[in-house]
Amino acid sequence: MNKTCKRGLRWFGIALVVLSVMFNALAYNHAKAMLCFTETGAKTQKPEELSFWTKARLLFVGVNIPRPTCPKHPQALAANCEALTIASQGNISLEAWYCNRGAETPLVIMFHGYMAEKTCLINDAQALLELGCSVLLVDFRGSGGSSESYTTIGIHEADDVAAAVNYAKALLPHSSTVLFGKSMGAVAILRAAHLKTVTPDAVILEAVFDTLLHTIQNRFAVMGAPAFPGAQLLMFWGGVQWNFNGFSHNPVDYAPSLTCPSLFMHGNDDPRAKLSEGQSVFSAAPEPKTLKVYNGVAHESYISSYPDVWRETVRKFLESIVH
Repeated sequence: MNKTCKRGLRWFGIALVVLSVMFNALAYNHAKAMLCFTETGAKTQKPEELSFWTKARLLFVGVNIPRPTCPKHPQALAANCEALTIASQGNISLEAWYCNRGAETPLVIMFHGYMAEKTCLINDAQALLELGCSVLLVDFRGSGGSSESYTTIGIHEADDVAAAVNYAKALLPHSSTVLFGKSMGAVAILRAAHLKTVTPDAVILEAVFDTLLHTIQNRFAVMGAPAFPGAQLLMFWGGVQWNFNGFSHNPVDYAPSLTCPSLFMHGNDDPRAKLSEGQSVFSAAPEPKTLKVYNGVAHESYISSYPDVWRETVRKFLESIVH
């Protein structure tokens, strides 16, 4: 091999190393931006609302996600609603709103999704109150009135689910305990059932994804960007930053650990947690179980899109679990 070829190969190798370092640095910063909430700046718009050039710029600078805050008071839910503080693992404090309709009623403990906080569940909670339930709306770590400023997309949030359930069983006596979760909240419930020996009387799960890899790949697709190897690098560096293995964060593997009746609900136009992914998790769950699909609904509130259908579906499910 002549000197010119050797020199060319050397520079080619150097270029590959530089590109690899740059790509990993971008992935590290993107993972940090997606998991660490900021205190300033406007929230980045949904990918569907962004122009091509804005999407291109975000691929280099990352998103900005301000810490989800709670601008409302407990009375926004109901007149007798009160705020509670729940201790979670690692000296983390969780804020929750509790509305008690009596010890003879089922208690529905409610968990929000990614980049949200408990007040996004007010419509669902008010409907549950009308159906004769008591409710406990919980802010995950990093959101609303809880401590911290980060999220792990359902991994460490499983500890928060376990803490809320243990608190309720010790201090809030009710006839039964039902866990309700949207998206990340649903995933945290399944992980808590799998790893934290959480045993509710029933679960209601909306818009659950089957694996963390798939939901991250879906976000790349919404952005119009190739998912490989960016999705894998995001998972790797996110795990390094917050001490978890994202490649094993798979709700489809958690679902068989459920020991109670389950109601799964999913929108058939959801680009972030596809219907096929929700069906995979549903298939993995043991009987008795029910799946309700909402036509024309994306990754959004089902009760807002189909209020009467949602209420009737949940009513029938709750009646089926009454002992």
